[in-house]
Amino acid sequence: MTGGNVNDCTRLQQVLQAIHVPRLGRGRPRTRPDHVVADKGYSSRAIRTYLRRRGISHTIPERADQIAGRARRGSKGGRPPIFNAQVYKRRNVVERCFNQLKQFRALATRYDKTATSYTAVVTIAALLLWL
Repeated sequence: MTGGNVNDCTRLQQVLQAIHVPRLGRGRPRTRPDHVVADKGYSSRAIRTYLRRRGISHTIPERADQIAGRARRGSKGGRPPIFNAQVYKRRNVVERCFNQLKQFRALATRYDKTATSYTAVVTIAALLLWL
């Protein structure tokens, strides 16, 4: 949980490190996703390097300034990152979920002062949408 003025991409590593998905049978919980799909806000060399180092495949579109910078450097600019448009199209499910959550006025304006109460409101809103 961060303030409203903090960029989401600065917390990507913390979110990925907090993943613990229990296995159905025996064994340790999974701590690494199979694939990360993110928007252009997450398109940075540091994030791509971090995901590559952890062995996580990703679909992140490149920003226009990155494309122009690579073209300006010519052959020294390197290859563009792999981008799978079919995988990226499925990201709209998450965006629609965010849109439905923001229909709750308390979430959109963030009336709650503490992170605990705001998390509770998000949980209640998600439960109402699920029911």
